[in-house]
Amino acid sequence: MSSSSSHRRTSHTTQRRVAAVALVGVSALLAAAVQSGAASAAPEKSSLGKINRGSLAIQLTPSQRAELIRDADAAKAATAKDLGLGAKEKLVARDVIKDADGTVHTRYERTYAGLPVLGGDLVVDTTKAGKTERVVKATRATLKVASLTPTIAASKAEKQALSVAKADGSKKTDADRAPRKVIWAADGTPTLAYETVVGGFQDDGTPNQLHVITDATTGKKLYEYQGIETGIGNTQYSGQVTLTTTQSGSNYTLTDGARGGHKTYNLNRGTSGTGTLFSQTSDTWGNGTTSNAATAGADAHYGAAETWDFYKNTFGRSGIKNNGVGAYSRVHYGNAYINAFWDDGCFCMTYGDGAGNADPLTAIDVAGHEMSHGVTSNTAGLNYSGESGGLNEATSDIFGTGVEFYANNASDPGDYLIGEKIDINGDGTPLRYMDKPSKDGGSADNWSSSVGGLDVHYSSGVANHFFYLLSEGSGAKVINGVSYNSPTADGLPVTGIGRDKALQIWYRALTTKFTSTTNYAAARTGTLAATGELYGTTSAEYTAVQNAWAAVKVGSRPGGGGGGTSFENTGDVSIPDNGPAVTSSIAVTGRTGNAPSNLLVDVNIVHTWRGDLVVDLLAPDGTVYPLKPFSSSDSADNVQETYTVNASSEVANGTWKLRVQDKAAQDTGYINSWKLTFP
Repeated sequence: MSSSSSHRRTSHTTQRRVAAVALVGVSALLAAAVQSGAASAAPEKSSLGKINRGSLAIQLTPSQRAELIRDADAAKAATAKDLGLGAKEKLVARDVIKDADGTVHTRYERTYAGLPVLGGDLVVDTTKAGKTERVVKATRATLKVASLTPTIAASKAEKQALSVAKADGSKKTDADRAPRKVIWAADGTPTLAYETVVGGFQDDGTPNQLHVITDATTGKKLYEYQGIETGIGNTQYSGQVTLTTTQSGSNYTLTDGARGGHKTYNLNRGTSGTGTLFSQTSDTWGNGTTSNAATAGADAHYGAAETWDFYKNTFGRSGIKNNGVGAYSRVHYGNAYINAFWDDGCFCMTYGDGAGNADPLTAIDVAGHEMSHGVTSNTAGLNYSGESGGLNEATSDIFGTGVEFYANNASDPGDYLIGEKIDINGDGTPLRYMDKPSKDGGSADNWSSSVGGLDVHYSSGVANHFFYLLSEGSGAKVINGVSYNSPTADGLPVTGIGRDKALQIWYRALTTKFTSTTNYAAARTGTLAATGELYGTTSAEYTAVQNAWAAVKVGSRPGGGGGGTSFENTGDVSIPDNGPAVTSSIAVTGRTGNAPSNLLVDVNIVHTWRGDLVVDLLAPDGTVYPLKPFSSSDSADNVQETYTVNASSEVANGTWKLRVQDKAAQDTGYINSWKLTFP
């Protein structure tokens, strides 16, 4: 006869110094509270300052979350009607977040005539009284396609997808399943398309899950993104730590009953399946070296536990899906595989053993990084390509860093360096730097119209830099013994608000404001909205978010950065595809005399293929000042620019207008905001 019980006394023996584990007792108490059905807001922390606790997410039990999703599904037809969706459109509830004040944020996928709409996701916020308060959509385009009958065969789309994968270096390439018909709405005009998922392996041995979107009418490739989300973290082991294991008869297994049943498996150099669950008669795991296979297992198990506790105690989130269910970990993947990855398909995280199988990638921030890909997949679902892909990767760096600081492990103190211990470069330098991303030789410090064309691990630099500046501020400083010196694009300083506040802002934006298509302009809008809800729009925190984004060239500082008086219009104005010009107005009052010779015009337009747009400033008397011309070769997304206009012949007071016209077909967008600054 066997019995099963959970244990928290297991040690991971190592030759390194013993590290204290933070909040072990607190974690156990909170787990017990959730199991008994309690729901409470994330714990109070003095470092969060004067936060609006009504806007903090509460901890939902799995049954409470399931009930909210059932309620949303039951009302989805009425919700679709309230939102003005078309007769062929239907909603499918995917996730839900509930705030302490009763506000419910429900994330929906959409279908059109029964077909999945990729890029059709949206978030609906309802008050405690059930009134719809706001809606955040991945696309503003009207869902309508001319025909639901493809012109090209599915086999042609599959052949194209396989060619794309092979060109990217894929090995053992084959389609995972037959192409499926979808509506592609994530980029421009909604289009009937095929989605093909290609399996096999990428060029470095990582499993392949390449999604290729093909126009079902023309056969043109519309988009591609990788479904396996990779990242490399710190391989410094964590010293002697406490693990939660399970006893069954005379054996112990790496099964964490306190954290959703998370299990850790040994792939033993394999590349598929789960391998073997770590099991032994002793409750002491590993010896701190690669000579014992359980060492990597213990590190991965510990990292998963710290990540679970970080999300629960910081945000009130119970597991990756917020449903109380644990993922699982696989270690010893492949032979000398120098990476780690999250796969939402198996709901698991996987670690290689590094060069020469000498440095398993199983440290705290690796677990935090990889599991955070799962959180992103189950919330905003940021597409892993272009600017949204950079935000996806940065989110994992941001929360992986949060986990590292949260763990407070003496063997691996928190820092803003990514992969500083694995020595990938062979010279002791980190893989990525959050304070100045370009120090790695490839990452972007600041936004530009070309940043979306970078690999997602490099375009992530913009958000990583923003997060560092928001947390710690600009300039030289030393944190936990590490020296940083963060610059700003405009040369002006940024004062940090502290990492804990910055994490709360990013998490709220990710879970309630971001969608699959969020780019950097929309990320600024989303984080500002989140900050306004948590701290107020007149708070120092709100100003800091504006300043930190401006410091990485996303939007402008309040007052135009260098002082002066600003007038802003943040109302959205849709831009018709290949249609008439639209305008957005700003009323300038309280000025004397004429406008200056250096009037600053900050323009923030969300639009695919920005070259289609002609942008002008109209003075109160109707005089036209051209800002941006049409350009058929400018294929980048969005217009985020500050223009300087000599308006000295114009009277300052009056109604100024931003005029925008789309002069070519098949791309859509909207004026997000614009601002006039009188220096």
